[in-house]
Parts: sequence; C-alpha cells; structure tokens
Amino acid sequence: MIRTFAVNTKFELITTLTVPELIHGNYIWYWIDFDQPNKDEVKLLADPLNFHPLAIEDCLHFLQRPKLDYYDNHTFFVIQAINPLNFDKEEVDIFLGENFIVTFHHEESKEIDKVMERLSAAFSIDNWDPTKIFHFLMDKIVDNYFPLVNSIEDHLIKIDENFEKKSMEILLNDLFTTRRQLLTIRQVISPMRDLVYRMLNSTRLTNIERQKKYFANIHDHLLKLSEMVEASREFTTDIRDSYISLNSHQTNRVMRVLTVITTIFMPLTFIAGIYGMNFEYMPELTWKHGYFDALTLMFLIGAGMYIWFRKKGWFK
Repeated sequence: MIRTFAVNTKFELITTLTVPELIHGNYIWYWIDFDQPNKDEVKLLADPLNFHPLAIEDCLHFLQRPKLDYYDNHTFFVIQAINPLNFDKEEVDIFLGENFIVTFHHEESKEIDKVMERLSAAFSIDNWDPTKIFHFLMDKIVDNYFPLVNSIEDHLIKIDENFEKKSMEILLNDLFTTRRQLLTIRQVISPMRDLVYRMLNSTRLTNIERQKKYFANIHDHLLKLSEMVEASREFTTDIRDSYISLNSHQTNRVMRVLTVITTIFMPLTFIAGIYGMNFEYMPELTWKHGYFDALTLMFLIGAGMYIWFRKKGWFK
C-alpha cells in the first residue's frame, strides 16, 4: 500500500495523488509512504522516483544497521523501531530530500501512523516540511523505546524481590530472557545514537542543521536510554550473581547437615557392624543385657555428637 501527502502552492494538504502525479506536479513538498509494498509498488522506487540502486537494495534487504548514506539529491537513512510485543526489530527506510520525504517499511509502523495523524489534524501546515516530518518520526520512535526500558526495569525489581516465591530455576530463566531483551534494545539504541551523532556533526545535511536543536534533543534521549540499558544489564548481572551465590550457600548448608548426620552415624554403624559379624566365639554375645547395653551406648554416642556439633554451630 502507498500513502501520499502533498502540499500545493496554496498550502493545501492533498492526500489523493499517485506517485507519478507527485513527481511531475507543482508541489512545495510531498511525502510518500510505502507501507508493506508489493513487488509492483517497489518498482516505483526506481522509476519514476529514480533512487539509487544501492539504496533500493538496502530497502529490500531487511534489518540493515541504522545508518545514513549521501546521494546526489537526497540522503538515505535506515532507522529501527522495536515491537513492544515480541521485541523484534522493525526497520524503517527513509529517503530525505529538500522537498520530499519517502518512507519504506515492511511491517506496519505505528510511529508513522501517529505522525500522519498529526499532520492530517494540523491546523496549519505552513511550518511543516520533510525535515520536520523526519524529526517527528525519529522522535516518536525514540520515545517508544522508553516504555520498553522502563517495563524491563520494573520487571527486574520484581525478579529481585521475588514476592511470588518462584523457584530459582524459573527466576533464572526469566532473568536470561530479560537479558536477551536488553541485548536487542542495546543493538538498536547504540547504532541509533551513533547515527544521530553523525547527523548532528555533518556539514552536508543543511536541512537538518537548521533544526539541529531538535535532533540534539533526540540524541540526549538516546544517551539516557543507553545509560538505562547498561544499568539494567548490570542489575541483571548482580541478580544472577546473587542467586547463584544464594544457591551455592543453600547447597553448602545441605551438604553440611548431611555431613553431620553421616558423621554421627559412622560410630553407630561401626558398632552395629562389629556385632553383626557371624563369628561363633564372640565374648559379648552371651551377655544377658548386651543388646540393651549396645543400644544405650549407640544412643549416648549419637546424642553426644549431636550436642557437640550443635554447640559448634553446625546446625545454624
């Protein structure tokens, strides 16, 4: 599907034009959105839009790293959004010129829909231009990173507190899933931060330089997001180390108790082993109270060792 917006010389917003009409018409600026295009619609990137073959190839090869490339009459951008449901990366390709912006994406983009709604509802479009649309789109994509990072922070706090008393195995599996989500976010945010930094320091993007303070604000947001992601990753490491240490401590306690029990039963087993031998001539076998004396001796040895280990604190 292709959606179009154009502003004519009377500053009227028109949304019913085809791509050839936009190219050959007299318009102040226009916006073409390739929303999950089919093969025939993709061909319009080459003719009549006449974009560079390398840029078109980048559009067709999904999940490029966020970047920008300079061409004769436009700049090509690759930016990435994150699906909040499954944390998949969603690529948005942008062709930005002096009087046009073309967006291309293989999945539905809520950020583009929001910007289109804002443009359609604008009281006046005199101050709108392709660079402003590009800024709104990037700003919306970056702002949508924050709920994801904040939700992960809240989830990590729940894992750390463990009010639901989940088992160690479930908590660690949940923790590793969260670390993978943080890795995905970091793989998006870091290149996006580098991309915006390159845009701010470029001398060839004159249209963006005129709105430099707005893009600098996006860069500040990306820096903050990077710090939040790194802090969350360090938090996951701390939680993992804490759980592993706690598990080792609990294992050591169990082993200590089992060792004490085994130690107590060693002399008892020794006594039982001696009197369990089937020799015919054993001095104690003829004792009238030998059985009860042996049980009493075994009880006293076991109780004595238990009291001794308890005083040493081995049962704490």
